[in-house]
Amino acid sequence: MKLSQLMGERFKETPADCQIASHALMIRGGYIKHVGNGIYSLFTPAKRIMAKIEKILREEMDRIGGQEVLFPVSMPAALWQESGRFEAVGPELLRFKDRGGNDMVLGMTHEEAAVHLARGTVKSYQSLPFMIYQIQTKFRDEPRARGGLIRVREFTMKDGYSFHTSQEDLADYYKEVHAAYERIFARVGIPEVISVASDSGMMGGKVSHEFMLLTEIGEDTLCICESCDFRSNMDVCECVVRPEPSPAEPLSLVHTPGCKTIEEVAAFLGADAKSTCKAVVYRKNSDDSPVIVFLRGDLEVNETKLRNYLKEEIHPAAELSEGGGIVPGFIGPAELKTTAAVVFDRSLLGCGALICGGNKADYHYRGFCPERDIPAADYIDAAKAREGGGCPKCGGETLKVSNGIEVGNIFQLGDKYTVAMGMQYADAEGALRYPVMGCYGIGVGRLAASVCEAHNDKYGPVWPISIAPWQAHICAIRSDEPAVRQAAEGLYKELLGRGVEVVYDDRPVSAGVMFSDADLLGIPVRVIVSPKTLERGAAEITTRTKSLVLDSPLEKAAGAVEGLVKDMLEKLG
Repeated sequence: MKLSQLMGERFKETPADCQIASHALMIRGGYIKHVGNGIYSLFTPAKRIMAKIEKILREEMDRIGGQEVLFPVSMPAALWQESGRFEAVGPELLRFKDRGGNDMVLGMTHEEAAVHLARGTVKSYQSLPFMIYQIQTKFRDEPRARGGLIRVREFTMKDGYSFHTSQEDLADYYKEVHAAYERIFARVGIPEVISVASDSGMMGGKVSHEFMLLTEIGEDTLCICESCDFRSNMDVCECVVRPEPSPAEPLSLVHTPGCKTIEEVAAFLGADAKSTCKAVVYRKNSDDSPVIVFLRGDLEVNETKLRNYLKEEIHPAAELSEGGGIVPGFIGPAELKTTAAVVFDRSLLGCGALICGGNKADYHYRGFCPERDIPAADYIDAAKAREGGGCPKCGGETLKVSNGIEVGNIFQLGDKYTVAMGMQYADAEGALRYPVMGCYGIGVGRLAASVCEAHNDKYGPVWPISIAPWQAHICAIRSDEPAVRQAAEGLYKELLGRGVEVVYDDRPVSAGVMFSDADLLGIPVRVIVSPKTLERGAAEITTRTKSLVLDSPLEKAAGAVEGLVKDMLEKLG
């Protein structure tokens, strides 16, 4: 490819709406162009990067027995109605009507389509297990599209679906997929990706893992133990706190005028937040009825855990008025008489005497003991884990909270979809059974942007050789001089003949512009041909990381570049 013919421009200024490195660099470097909220067109460099990622994905999915298929982008709503997700999924699922007035959806994931493809085709246990996968365009009407390709609405995704005769067989295959994902991330150049236990969300199932690239700009919050191998998404991480019991006291009502927050109450009564019980109020989306969560005053509610427990979507109660036993600012579990749903967090257990709301304006209780004062209460884990908290695995108070970008996910779905959609097979005795499923996703564009986020400097991306848009970049400085042009074009043709992917900057621009554009393209091997190098009878070969700079005789330069490219590819595997 000659750079003079490459569509797209590169520039120095960072656009005002680009808040993270990968977004800014992919705009500045001529990789992507904004079309609409969370929707981008790809220029040639980005398309080449993603084609290489897709090749790696196909190789690794085929290696574990995957069969590539293709599902439709648009589907009849009837498929999603069968699974129950047409009604259950929120506005992220784009619904529309075709010209015949039929309800349709744009696929944001394809479990329903996978079951539809297999249903009636796979009839016997002898055809199981199997895994089908696709690399396909999807649309999710994401409310918070941001960060370039990190969070978009239209995207390309590799999604796979496996079908098994038993949970045990699924669990074994799940391990194979987990290992394949580790190979994928190593091959694209981010072996530091970690897997964490996660919430299955709308996908369903009980076991799921997310693959996370640790970075400050990540939107996911992770809990990682510094003493053992425990890793979890904050959404599902068990909150482990040590109770700090205080001596028992009788329950007594005390006047706390104007003290509505935990901070105000603790300061007024000379107490620590750990010795208080606070109330957090939510409302169910379905009927707007209130839900009161009681937990230790120094903790926060984990809304994902609460949703999963209630099996309801919820939202914070922004405004509360008195009624139904609720006294805003003074809600407490002692002597509470309310029609609201009530949830007790287990952090309250073993605390001895706590301070809590008095269910009366300007009053709080002292000496509240959950085990004594609400003996019939059930307790759940509804609190957020926190930095320095207890590790659910080793028990040490060594939990670290970090941010991460989710670059892949895997789920053990069980029989949620096959039962709902009536997919059955005959076992060895002829009895009809439902297969159990797993599903496995990787977003191609997000993975490319994540690699850029992990590998860049102040000048541009530093693409790993396995997914770089080209492998070598020839910079012909003073290409208007015949000797330079002849040497550069000869090297270009020889590299193409050797099978090296090469882009050749043949433009009559300054060295500064040429090198700035080369940095933004981030190609691993750079070859400089200039009047000065020709005086030495050489081409200068350097790497994007500047870890190698050498002169090679002009007649041997193509072989040296080819060898360097091969070495880089071998190191990535």
